[in-house]
Amino acid sequence: MTERVQQIAELLLLIERELRVQGWWQDTSPSEEALSSPEPFCVDLMDFDQWLQWIFLPRMKWIIENGMAMPLVSGIKPMAEQVFTEDMQRAGELIRLLGEFDQLITDNGA
Repeated sequence: MTERVQQIAELLLLIERELRVQGWWQDTSPSEEALSSPEPFCVDLMDFDQWLQWIFLPRMKWIIENGMAMPLVSGIKPMAEQVFTEDMQRAGELIRLLGEFDQLITDNGA
């Protein structure tokens, strides 16, 4: 595992931890319909924190575990900033972590 992939894996754990700390982690999975939404971030059927937990984190973990190529671009932080406009203080650390993720992906290992 490259250093960059290791950094991404560690960041994913921190994102999961922050979701748990803020009480945004859920025990019950969204419906199959919600999980298969074609909309970006599943905005039509899921809250953003649900998307992070049930779509983003599992996909990224799968990519790492299977040695697949990382995405070439990420823009999750701007979505988080938009979603948490009313709760920026509470979501600040999550937004910061998502920004780090975006940066690591955008760097493309450079």
